[in-house]
Amino acid sequence: MTSTARAVIDLDVTGDRISRHLYGHFAEHLGRCIYDGFWVGEDSAIPNVRGIRLDIVEALRALDIPNLRWPGGCFADTYHWRDGIGPREQRPKIANTNWGDVVENNHFGTHEFMDLCDLLGADAYVNGNVGSGTVQEMSEWVEYLTRADDSPMARLRRDNGRDEPWRVPFWGLGNEAWGCGGNMSASFYAEEARRYATFCHEHGGNSLTKIAAGANEGDLEWTRTLMKSLTECHGCTMGGNLPYQAISFHYYTHSGSGINTEEATEFTTAQYYETVAYAAGIESIVRGHVAVMDSYDPQNRVGLVCDEWGTWWNAAEGTNPGFLFQQNTVRDALVAGLHFDVFHRHARRLTMANIAQTVNVLQAMVLTDGENLVLTPTYHVFEMNKGHQDAAGLPVHVLETPTTAVRGDDLDLVSISASTRDDTALVSMTHLSADAPCTVRLDLRGRAASVVRARVLTGDTASSFNDVEGPERVAPRPIEASLSVDGMLTVELPPHSFATIELALA
Repeated sequence: MTSTARAVIDLDVTGDRISRHLYGHFAEHLGRCIYDGFWVGEDSAIPNVRGIRLDIVEALRALDIPNLRWPGGCFADTYHWRDGIGPREQRPKIANTNWGDVVENNHFGTHEFMDLCDLLGADAYVNGNVGSGTVQEMSEWVEYLTRADDSPMARLRRDNGRDEPWRVPFWGLGNEAWGCGGNMSASFYAEEARRYATFCHEHGGNSLTKIAAGANEGDLEWTRTLMKSLTECHGCTMGGNLPYQAISFHYYTHSGSGINTEEATEFTTAQYYETVAYAAGIESIVRGHVAVMDSYDPQNRVGLVCDEWGTWWNAAEGTNPGFLFQQNTVRDALVAGLHFDVFHRHARRLTMANIAQTVNVLQAMVLTDGENLVLTPTYHVFEMNKGHQDAAGLPVHVLETPTTAVRGDDLDLVSISASTRDDTALVSMTHLSADAPCTVRLDLRGRAASVVRARVLTGDTASSFNDVEGPERVAPRPIEASLSVDGMLTVELPPHSFATIELALA
Protein backbone atom coordinates (compact mmCIF):
# COMPACT_ATOMS: atom_id res chain seq x y z
CA MET A 1 0.00 0.00 0.00
CA THR A 2 1.30 3.44 -0.94
CA SER A 3 1.65 5.90 1.91
CA THR A 4 1.63 9.72 1.73
CA ALA A 5 3.95 12.44 3.00
CA ARG A 6 3.30 16.19 2.79
CA ALA A 7 5.59 19.15 3.42
CA VAL A 8 5.83 22.89 2.78
CA ILE A 9 9.07 24.43 1.51
CA ASP A 10 9.46 28.22 1.64
CA LEU A 11 11.67 29.02 -1.34
CA ASP A 12 11.94 32.71 -0.43
CA VAL A 13 13.04 32.27 3.22
CA THR A 14 16.72 31.43 3.56
CA GLY A 15 18.39 30.08 6.66
CA ASP A 16 21.95 29.25 7.68
CA ARG A 17 24.61 28.56 5.10
CA ILE A 18 25.30 24.84 4.74
CA SER A 19 29.09 24.71 4.85
CA ARG A 20 30.64 22.63 2.12
CA HIS A 21 32.87 21.18 4.84
CA LEU A 22 29.90 19.14 6.10
CA TYR A 23 30.71 16.95 3.09
CA GLY A 24 34.26 16.21 4.24
CA HIS A 25 36.11 12.89 4.17
CA PHE A 26 38.52 10.92 6.31
CA ALA A 27 41.59 8.88 5.31
CA GLU A 28 43.43 6.96 8.01
CA HIS A 29 46.41 4.63 7.85
CA LEU A 30 43.99 1.75 8.29
CA GLY A 31 43.62 -1.35 6.14
CA ARG A 32 43.60 -0.50 2.44
CA CYS A 33 42.59 3.14 2.70
CA ILE A 34 46.06 4.58 2.10
CA TYR A 35 48.14 1.68 0.82
CA ASP A 36 46.42 -0.20 -2.01
CA GLY A 37 43.88 2.62 -1.91
CA PHE A 38 45.00 6.20 -2.47
CA TRP A 39 48.66 5.17 -2.74
CA VAL A 40 49.83 2.60 -5.28
CA GLY A 41 53.37 3.93 -5.79
CA GLU A 42 54.99 5.48 -8.81
CA ASP A 43 56.01 2.10 -10.26
CA SER A 44 52.46 0.69 -10.24
CA ALA A 45 50.82 -0.41 -13.49
CA ILE A 46 47.65 1.25 -12.21
CA PRO A 47 47.50 4.80 -13.63
CA ASN A 48 48.81 7.21 -11.02
CA VAL A 49 50.15 10.70 -10.50
CA ARG A 50 53.33 10.60 -8.42
CA GLY A 51 52.12 7.36 -6.83
CA ILE A 52 48.55 8.55 -6.12
CA ARG A 53 45.87 6.48 -7.83
CA LEU A 54 44.30 8.56 -10.59
CA ASP A 55 40.83 7.00 -10.86
CA ILE A 56 40.19 7.59 -7.15
CA VAL A 57 41.20 11.24 -7.55
CA GLU A 58 38.86 11.64 -10.52
CA ALA A 59 35.96 9.99 -8.68
CA LEU A 60 36.37 12.21 -5.62
CA ARG A 61 36.81 15.39 -7.64
CA ALA A 62 33.38 14.66 -9.11
CA LEU A 63 32.00 15.01 -5.56
CA ASP A 64 33.57 18.47 -5.08
CA ILE A 65 35.32 16.98 -2.04
CA PRO A 66 35.90 19.95 0.30
CA ASN A 67 38.39 18.58 2.83
CA LEU A 68 40.28 15.44 3.80
CA ARG A 69 41.22 14.44 7.35
CA TRP A 70 44.53 12.55 7.88
CA PRO A 71 46.47 10.54 9.24
CA GLY A 72 43.84 9.37 11.77
CA GLY A 73 41.89 8.49 13.83
CA CYS A 74 43.60 6.37 16.40
CA PHE A 75 46.65 6.18 14.15
CA ALA A 76 47.19 9.94 14.57
CA ASP A 77 48.19 9.57 18.22
CA THR A 78 50.93 7.07 17.38
CA TYR A 79 52.18 8.92 14.28
CA HIS A 80 55.39 10.94 14.37
CA TRP A 81 55.50 13.11 11.29
CA ARG A 82 59.28 13.13 10.85
CA ASP A 83 59.07 9.40 10.05
CA GLY A 84 57.16 10.31 6.89
CA ILE A 85 59.42 12.92 5.26
CA GLY A 86 62.62 12.73 3.23
CA PRO A 87 63.62 10.08 0.66
CA ARG A 88 61.11 7.23 0.86
CA GLU A 89 63.72 4.51 0.89
CA GLN A 90 65.26 6.08 3.97
CA ARG A 91 62.07 6.46 5.99
CA PRO A 92 61.82 4.17 9.03
CA LYS A 93 59.24 1.41 9.11
CA ILE A 94 56.71 1.53 11.93
CA ALA A 95 54.24 -0.86 13.54
CA ASN A 96 50.59 0.05 13.10
CA THR A 97 49.44 -1.34 16.45
CA ASN A 98 45.93 0.08 16.15
CA TRP A 99 44.87 -1.52 12.90
CA GLY A 100 45.93 -5.07 12.10
CA ASP A 101 49.30 -4.82 13.86
CA VAL A 102 51.00 -4.56 10.46
CA VAL A 103 54.28 -2.93 9.56
CA GLU A 104 54.12 -0.01 7.15
CA ASN A 105 56.95 1.71 5.32
CA ASN A 106 55.87 5.35 5.70
CA HIS A 107 56.00 5.89 1.94
CA PHE A 108 52.86 8.00 2.28
CA GLY A 109 53.68 10.96 4.52
CA THR A 110 53.26 14.71 4.76
CA HIS A 111 54.36 15.60 1.21
CA GLU A 112 52.29 12.82 -0.33
CA PHE A 113 49.20 13.82 1.64
CA MET A 114 49.49 17.46 0.67
CA ASP A 115 50.04 16.41 -2.95
CA LEU A 116 46.84 14.36 -2.70
CA CYS A 117 44.91 17.36 -1.36
CA ASP A 118 46.21 19.48 -4.22
CA LEU A 119 45.11 16.86 -6.77
CA LEU A 120 41.68 16.63 -5.14
CA GLY A 121 41.26 20.39 -4.82
CA ALA A 122 40.49 19.72 -1.13
CA ASP A 123 41.51 21.54 2.04
CA ALA A 124 43.84 19.68 4.38
CA TYR A 125 42.65 18.65 7.84
CA VAL A 126 45.79 17.41 9.61
CA ASN A 127 45.28 15.58 12.90
CA GLY A 128 48.18 16.09 15.31
CA ASN A 129 49.54 13.68 17.91
CA VAL A 130 48.59 14.53 21.50
CA GLY A 131 48.50 10.96 22.84
CA SER A 132 52.15 9.96 22.34
CA GLY A 133 53.63 13.15 20.90
CA THR A 134 54.91 16.40 22.31
CA VAL A 135 53.93 20.03 22.09
CA GLN A 136 57.17 20.80 20.28
CA GLU A 137 56.60 18.02 17.74
CA MET A 138 53.17 19.37 16.85
CA SER A 139 54.35 22.98 16.79
CA GLU A 140 57.19 22.10 14.42
CA TRP A 141 54.83 20.19 12.11
CA VAL A 142 52.68 23.29 11.73
CA GLU A 143 55.81 25.33 11.01
CA TYR A 144 57.10 22.73 8.52
CA LEU A 145 53.84 22.85 6.60
CA THR A 146 52.98 26.53 6.64
CA ARG A 147 55.99 28.82 7.21
CA ALA A 148 57.52 30.65 4.25
CA ASP A 149 60.79 32.20 5.44
CA ASP A 150 64.15 30.73 6.52
CA SER A 151 63.04 29.17 9.79
CA PRO A 152 64.48 25.75 10.72
CA MET A 153 61.36 23.82 9.72
CA ALA A 154 60.92 25.81 6.50
CA ARG A 155 64.52 24.97 5.59
CA LEU A 156 63.87 21.30 6.33
CA ARG A 157 60.82 21.34 4.06
CA ARG A 158 62.90 22.88 1.27
CA ASP A 159 65.58 20.25 1.79
CA ASN A 160 62.83 17.71 1.12
CA GLY A 161 61.84 19.32 -2.17
CA ARG A 162 59.05 21.76 -1.37
CA ASP A 163 59.90 25.45 -1.62
CA GLU A 164 56.58 27.17 -0.93
CA PRO A 165 54.55 26.47 2.21
CA TRP A 166 51.17 24.83 1.99
CA ARG A 167 47.86 26.17 3.19
CA VAL A 168 46.50 24.01 6.04
CA PRO A 169 43.16 25.41 7.26
CA PHE A 170 42.24 22.70 9.79
CA TRP A 171 44.27 21.22 12.62
CA GLY A 172 43.16 18.48 15.00
CA LEU A 173 44.41 18.50 18.59
CA GLY A 174 44.56 14.74 19.01
CA ASN A 175 41.79 12.20 18.51
CA GLU A 176 39.42 10.39 20.86
CA ALA A 177 41.36 11.50 23.93
CA TRP A 178 38.80 9.62 26.04
CA GLY A 179 39.93 6.34 24.39
CA CYS A 180 42.70 5.38 21.97
CA GLY A 181 44.10 8.91 22.12
CA GLY A 182 45.24 8.58 25.72
CA ASN A 183 42.36 7.41 27.96
CA MET A 184 42.28 10.90 29.47
CA SER A 185 39.66 12.52 31.64
CA ALA A 186 37.81 15.47 30.12
CA SER A 187 39.41 17.95 32.52
CA PHE A 188 42.94 16.68 31.88
CA TYR A 189 42.45 16.76 28.12
CA ALA A 190 40.98 20.27 28.26
CA GLU A 191 44.23 21.50 29.83
CA GLU A 192 46.28 19.60 27.24
CA ALA A 193 44.20 20.94 24.35
CA ARG A 194 44.77 24.53 25.47
CA ARG A 195 48.50 23.91 25.87
CA TYR A 196 48.98 22.22 22.50
CA ALA A 197 46.80 24.78 20.74
CA THR A 198 48.85 27.65 22.17
CA PHE A 199 51.92 26.47 20.29
CA CYS A 200 50.18 25.72 16.99
CA HIS A 201 51.11 29.12 15.57
CA GLU A 202 49.65 30.82 12.54
CA HIS A 203 52.55 31.44 10.19
CA GLY A 204 52.27 34.01 7.44
CA GLY A 205 48.78 34.13 6.02
CA ASN A 206 47.82 30.62 7.12
CA SER A 207 44.82 30.82 9.44
CA LEU A 208 44.28 27.69 11.54
CA THR A 209 40.96 26.35 12.75
CA LYS A 210 42.14 24.24 15.68
CA ILE A 211 39.75 21.43 16.58
CA ALA A 212 39.69 19.96 20.08
CA ALA A 213 39.08 16.21 20.32
CA GLY A 214 35.54 15.97 21.57
CA ALA A 215 32.92 13.55 22.80
CA ASN A 216 31.99 10.00 22.09
CA GLU A 217 28.42 10.29 20.79
CA GLY A 218 26.25 11.96 23.46
CA ASP A 219 28.82 12.59 26.20
CA LEU A 220 27.64 16.13 26.90
CA GLU A 221 29.84 16.40 29.97
CA TRP A 222 32.91 16.18 27.75
CA THR A 223 31.65 19.06 25.61
CA ARG A 224 30.66 21.03 28.71
CA THR A 225 34.17 20.61 30.15
CA LEU A 226 35.83 21.84 26.96
CA MET A 227 33.51 24.84 26.70
CA LYS A 228 33.96 25.69 30.38
CA SER A 229 37.73 25.46 29.89
CA LEU A 230 37.53 28.26 27.33
CA THR A 231 35.72 30.56 29.75
CA GLU A 232 38.13 29.89 32.63
CA CYS A 233 41.37 30.28 30.67
CA HIS A 234 43.28 33.45 31.57
CA GLY A 235 43.88 35.35 28.36
CA CYS A 236 41.54 33.20 26.27
CA THR A 237 38.06 34.14 27.45
CA MET A 238 35.16 33.94 25.05
CA GLY A 239 35.71 37.62 24.34
CA GLY A 240 39.37 37.19 23.42
CA ASN A 241 41.44 34.86 21.28
CA LEU A 242 40.36 31.25 21.57
CA PRO A 243 42.96 28.47 21.84
CA TYR A 244 40.71 26.23 19.74
CA GLN A 245 37.90 27.22 17.41
CA ALA A 246 35.91 23.98 17.21
CA ILE A 247 35.06 20.87 19.21
CA SER A 248 34.47 17.48 17.62
CA PHE A 249 32.32 14.45 18.38
CA HIS A 250 32.06 10.98 16.82
CA TYR A 251 28.93 9.02 15.98
CA TYR A 252 28.95 5.55 14.39
CA THR A 253 25.74 3.85 13.28
CA HIS A 254 24.76 0.22 13.92
CA SER A 255 21.50 -1.56 14.64
CA GLY A 256 21.76 -1.28 18.40
CA SER A 257 24.07 -4.18 19.21
CA GLY A 258 27.23 -2.09 18.96
CA ILE A 259 29.81 -1.40 16.28
CA ASN A 260 31.54 -4.28 14.52
CA THR A 261 28.97 -6.86 15.63
CA GLU A 262 26.70 -7.46 12.61
CA GLU A 263 26.94 -8.18 8.91
CA ALA A 264 27.01 -5.47 6.25
CA THR A 265 24.89 -7.23 3.64
CA GLU A 266 22.84 -9.80 5.57
CA PHE A 267 20.28 -8.33 7.92
CA THR A 268 16.65 -8.73 8.87
CA THR A 269 13.93 -6.16 8.33
CA ALA A 270 14.00 -5.46 12.06
CA GLN A 271 17.75 -4.84 11.94
CA TYR A 272 17.25 -2.56 8.95
CA TYR A 273 14.77 -0.37 10.84
CA GLU A 274 16.90 -0.39 13.98
CA THR A 275 19.86 0.82 11.91
CA VAL A 276 18.08 3.75 10.27
CA ALA A 277 16.51 4.65 13.61
CA TYR A 278 19.97 4.72 15.18
CA ALA A 279 21.17 6.93 12.33
CA ALA A 280 18.24 9.30 12.86
CA GLY A 281 19.27 9.47 16.52
CA ILE A 282 22.18 11.73 15.63
CA GLU A 283 19.62 14.56 15.65
CA SER A 284 19.19 14.41 19.42
CA ILE A 285 22.96 14.03 19.89
CA VAL A 286 23.62 17.19 17.87
CA ARG A 287 20.88 19.08 19.67
CA GLY A 288 22.42 18.17 23.01
CA HIS A 289 25.90 19.36 22.09
CA VAL A 290 24.50 22.53 20.51
CA ALA A 291 22.52 23.34 23.65
CA VAL A 292 25.63 22.99 25.81
CA MET A 293 27.71 25.12 23.45
CA ASP A 294 24.99 27.78 23.18
CA SER A 295 24.95 28.16 26.96
CA TYR A 296 28.65 29.10 26.98
CA ASP A 297 28.96 30.66 23.53
CA PRO A 298 25.79 32.46 22.44
CA GLN A 299 27.88 34.34 19.87
CA ASN A 300 28.45 31.07 18.00
CA ARG A 301 32.23 31.48 17.88
CA VAL A 302 33.06 27.80 18.47
CA GLY A 303 32.08 25.30 15.79
CA LEU A 304 30.83 21.75 16.27
CA VAL A 305 32.55 19.12 14.12
CA CYS A 306 31.44 15.53 13.53
CA ASP A 307 34.75 14.32 12.14
CA GLU A 308 33.91 10.61 12.24
CA TRP A 309 30.50 9.26 11.25
CA GLY A 310 29.10 6.34 9.31
CA THR A 311 28.12 2.69 9.63
CA TRP A 312 30.42 0.12 11.24
CA TRP A 313 29.75 -3.53 10.43
CA ASN A 314 31.76 -6.73 10.67
CA ALA A 315 34.72 -6.91 8.31
CA ALA A 316 33.90 -8.81 5.13
CA GLU A 317 34.53 -12.55 5.33
CA GLY A 318 38.03 -13.51 4.22
CA THR A 319 39.55 -10.09 4.93
CA ASN A 320 41.80 -9.00 7.78
CA PRO A 321 39.41 -8.06 10.64
CA GLY A 322 41.74 -5.21 11.58
CA PHE A 323 41.36 -3.65 8.12
CA LEU A 324 37.63 -2.87 8.61
CA PHE A 325 36.69 -3.58 4.99
CA GLN A 326 32.89 -3.80 4.60
CA GLN A 327 30.47 -3.76 1.72
CA ASN A 328 28.22 -0.76 1.23
CA THR A 329 24.49 -1.23 0.62
CA VAL A 330 21.37 0.80 0.01
CA ARG A 331 20.92 0.76 3.80
CA ASP A 332 24.25 2.59 4.19
CA ALA A 333 23.24 5.15 1.55
CA LEU A 334 20.04 5.92 3.48
CA VAL A 335 22.10 6.38 6.66
CA ALA A 336 24.09 9.02 4.76
CA GLY A 337 20.93 10.71 3.51
CA LEU A 338 19.56 10.96 7.05
CA HIS A 339 22.83 12.37 8.39
CA PHE A 340 22.94 15.10 5.78
CA ASP A 341 19.39 16.21 6.54
CA VAL A 342 20.39 16.58 10.20
CA PHE A 343 23.62 18.37 9.31
CA HIS A 344 21.70 20.83 7.12
CA ARG A 345 19.23 21.60 9.90
CA HIS A 346 22.03 22.39 12.36
CA ALA A 347 24.30 24.32 10.00
CA ARG A 348 24.42 27.32 12.35
CA ARG A 349 26.70 25.48 14.79
CA LEU A 350 27.78 22.40 12.83
CA THR A 351 30.67 23.49 10.63
CA MET A 352 32.33 20.28 9.45
CA ALA A 353 31.74 16.54 9.16
CA ASN A 354 33.94 13.72 7.88
CA ILE A 355 32.61 10.34 6.83
CA ALA A 356 34.64 7.32 7.91
CA GLN A 357 36.28 6.50 5.58
CA THR A 358 36.98 7.45 1.99
CA VAL A 359 38.47 4.30 0.42
CA ASN A 360 38.12 0.58 1.29
CA VAL A 361 37.36 1.16 5.01
CA LEU A 362 33.97 1.27 6.80
CA GLN A 363 31.38 3.38 4.91
CA ALA A 364 33.63 4.12 1.96
CA MET A 365 33.03 6.19 -1.15
CA VAL A 366 34.98 3.82 -3.39
CA LEU A 367 36.15 0.22 -3.18
CA THR A 368 39.15 -1.08 -5.11
CA ASP A 369 39.99 -4.59 -6.30
CA GLY A 370 43.30 -4.50 -8.14
CA GLU A 371 42.86 -2.21 -11.12
CA ASN A 372 39.08 -2.15 -10.67
CA LEU A 373 37.26 0.65 -8.86
CA VAL A 374 33.64 0.51 -7.68
CA LEU A 375 31.51 3.49 -6.67
CA THR A 376 29.39 2.67 -3.63
CA PRO A 377 25.75 3.64 -2.98
CA THR A 378 27.03 6.13 -0.39
CA TYR A 379 29.21 7.75 -3.07
CA HIS A 380 26.08 8.46 -5.08
CA VAL A 381 24.37 10.18 -2.13
CA PHE A 382 27.34 12.54 -1.85
CA GLU A 383 27.22 13.23 -5.60
CA MET A 384 23.45 13.78 -5.69
CA ASN A 385 23.68 16.10 -2.67
CA LYS A 386 26.71 18.19 -3.67
CA GLY A 387 24.48 21.11 -4.68
CA HIS A 388 23.86 21.78 -0.98
CA GLN A 389 27.50 22.75 -0.42
CA ASP A 390 27.72 26.40 0.64
CA ALA A 391 24.05 26.91 -0.22
CA ALA A 392 21.52 28.57 2.09
CA GLY A 393 19.23 26.21 3.92
CA LEU A 394 15.49 26.44 3.25
CA PRO A 395 12.85 25.77 5.92
CA VAL A 396 11.00 22.49 5.39
CA HIS A 397 7.74 22.09 7.33
CA VAL A 398 6.72 18.41 7.37
CA LEU A 399 2.94 18.19 7.77
CA GLU A 400 2.49 14.46 7.38
CA THR A 401 4.77 11.44 7.18
CA PRO A 402 4.28 7.70 7.56
CA THR A 403 5.89 6.22 10.66
CA THR A 404 6.84 2.83 12.02
CA ALA A 405 7.53 1.66 15.56
CA VAL A 406 11.15 0.83 16.35
CA ARG A 407 11.89 -0.38 19.87
CA GLY A 408 8.88 1.43 21.22
CA ASP A 409 9.46 4.76 19.48
CA ASP A 410 7.95 6.13 16.26
CA LEU A 411 10.38 6.56 13.37
CA ASP A 412 9.44 9.03 10.63
CA LEU A 413 9.83 7.21 7.32
CA VAL A 414 10.40 10.31 5.19
CA SER A 415 13.15 12.87 5.84
CA ILE A 416 13.51 16.04 3.75
CA SER A 417 15.95 18.94 3.52
CA ALA A 418 16.37 21.73 0.98
CA SER A 419 18.67 24.59 0.06
CA THR A 420 19.01 27.39 -2.45
CA ARG A 421 21.82 29.14 -4.26
CA ASP A 422 21.45 31.86 -6.89
CA ASP A 423 18.29 30.98 -8.81
CA THR A 424 18.31 27.26 -8.08
CA ALA A 425 17.13 24.97 -5.29
CA LEU A 426 17.88 21.38 -4.34
CA VAL A 427 15.47 19.15 -2.42
CA SER A 428 16.68 15.86 -0.87
CA MET A 429 14.37 13.12 0.36
CA THR A 430 15.19 9.91 2.21
CA HIS A 431 12.43 7.31 2.21
CA LEU A 432 12.97 4.56 4.79
CA SER A 433 10.07 2.16 4.32
CA ALA A 434 11.47 -1.30 3.65
CA ASP A 435 8.66 -2.43 1.38
CA ALA A 436 6.08 0.28 0.56
CA PRO A 437 6.25 3.21 -1.87
CA CYS A 438 5.36 6.71 -0.74
CA THR A 439 3.74 9.59 -2.59
CA VAL A 440 5.42 12.83 -1.47
CA ARG A 441 3.68 16.14 -2.06
CA LEU A 442 5.75 19.28 -1.59
CA ASP A 443 3.98 22.64 -1.47
CA LEU A 444 6.58 25.04 -2.92
CA ARG A 445 5.89 28.59 -1.80
CA GLY A 446 7.42 32.02 -2.26
CA ARG A 447 8.96 31.66 -5.72
CA ALA A 448 7.96 30.10 -9.01
CA ALA A 449 9.88 26.91 -9.77
CA SER A 450 10.42 24.41 -12.54
CA VAL A 451 11.93 20.92 -12.35
CA VAL A 452 15.38 20.67 -13.94
CA ARG A 453 16.23 17.12 -12.93
CA ALA A 454 14.86 14.47 -10.56
CA ARG A 455 16.80 11.35 -9.63
CA VAL A 456 16.33 8.40 -7.31
CA LEU A 457 18.81 5.95 -5.80
CA THR A 458 17.63 2.52 -4.72
CA GLY A 459 18.10 -1.19 -5.33
CA ASP A 460 16.05 -4.36 -5.52
CA THR A 461 16.41 -4.66 -1.74
CA ALA A 462 17.89 -2.58 1.07
CA SER A 463 20.85 -4.96 1.02
CA SER A 464 21.70 -4.34 -2.65
CA PHE A 465 25.28 -3.27 -3.29
CA ASN A 466 27.77 -2.62 -6.08
CA ASP A 467 30.81 -4.77 -6.85
CA VAL A 468 33.06 -5.57 -9.80
CA GLU A 469 30.45 -7.94 -11.26
CA GLY A 470 27.64 -5.40 -10.87
CA PRO A 471 29.09 -1.89 -10.54
CA GLU A 472 25.77 -0.13 -11.24
CA ARG A 473 23.23 -2.23 -9.38
CA VAL A 474 22.70 0.81 -7.18
CA ALA A 475 23.07 4.02 -9.19
CA PRO A 476 21.01 7.20 -9.70
CA ARG A 477 18.12 6.88 -12.14
CA PRO A 478 15.65 9.47 -13.46
CA ILE A 479 12.34 9.68 -11.63
CA GLU A 480 9.12 11.42 -12.59
CA ALA A 481 8.39 14.60 -10.63
CA SER A 482 5.29 16.60 -11.60
CA LEU A 483 4.81 20.25 -10.70
CA SER A 484 1.36 21.80 -10.88
CA VAL A 485 0.67 25.42 -11.71
CA ASP A 486 -0.07 26.17 -8.06
CA GLY A 487 3.39 24.96 -6.97
CA MET A 488 2.55 21.45 -5.77
CA LEU A 489 5.44 19.09 -6.53
CA THR A 490 4.52 15.40 -6.50
CA VAL A 491 6.87 12.44 -6.66
CA GLU A 492 6.37 8.77 -5.89
CA LEU A 493 9.34 7.30 -4.08
CA PRO A 494 10.01 3.56 -4.20
CA PRO A 495 10.80 1.70 -0.97
CA HIS A 496 14.22 2.21 0.65
CA SER A 497 15.22 5.10 -1.62
CA PHE A 498 17.02 8.41 -1.69
CA ALA A 499 15.95 11.11 -4.16
CA THR A 500 16.94 14.62 -5.16
CA ILE A 501 15.03 17.19 -7.18
CA GLU A 502 16.84 20.12 -8.76
CA LEU A 503 14.75 23.22 -9.34
CA ALA A 504 15.15 26.43 -11.33
CA LEU A 505 13.65 29.43 -9.55
CA ALA A 506 12.11 32.53 -11.06
